[in-house]
Amino acid sequence: MITGGARRIGRVIAEYLHSIGFDIALHYRSSADSAQALAGELCTQRAGSCQLFQADLEDLAQVSALAAALLAQYSVIDLLVNNASGFASTPIEKCTPAQFESMLACNLRAPYFLIQGLLPGLRSGGASIINILDVHATRPLRHFNAYGAAKAGLASLTRSLAVELGPDIRVNGIAPGAILWPEGNDSYDTSSRDNLVASTPLQRLGEPIDIARTVAFLASDAPFITGAVIVVDGGRSLVS
Repeated sequence: MITGGARRIGRVIAEYLHSIGFDIALHYRSSADSAQALAGELCTQRAGSCQLFQADLEDLAQVSALAAALLAQYSVIDLLVNNASGFASTPIEKCTPAQFESMLACNLRAPYFLIQGLLPGLRSGGASIINILDVHATRPLRHFNAYGAAKAGLASLTRSLAVELGPDIRVNGIAPGAILWPEGNDSYDTSSRDNLVASTPLQRLGEPIDIARTVAFLASDAPFITGAVIVVDGGRSLVS
């Protein structure tokens, strides 16, 4: 199960996991055309290997309905990737309660209650949960305080649930750095982008496949890793 799997990093995660043998339950909110196109491609490669599930994860009732629909379709869920995310500027002087709640709802509350709802399917033994975090959970991005707080909460939840859900379920996180620039957002102007790349030890942006491969590693090749947060940022977080 991949939330926010129709586009960008989520899409590449879905494609890569499918290529190594996973059947995919693909969640989307509003990107119906992209989701249907991807499901068609994957099912052409392997019949019946991708099912679509629509939900607005900011709506708790829809999160519960999504969990119920998944359990009705799949008796066993081997992997849950909490990838869906909201990203919005919330300067403290202007942030409204609705904006603050929106960032917490999609980035923290939805993963929490989706995990809770899917526990019957995840408790088959050997299942894995992977939460997609952000390096800005520990390296704050100016004016994105609510987003950073939500991602920091998700990092804490990752560690807490690793303790609570073991040994049947492993829980890990991945904290991407600069992989894809945000869409329709001016938080990184051209100068900021150039400076960020220049200060990254590997001197380039990452690619979505870097995150997809890390997801696959944690899901399939890391049976003694739980409660970890793997930073995938080209070494940027090592530089002041």
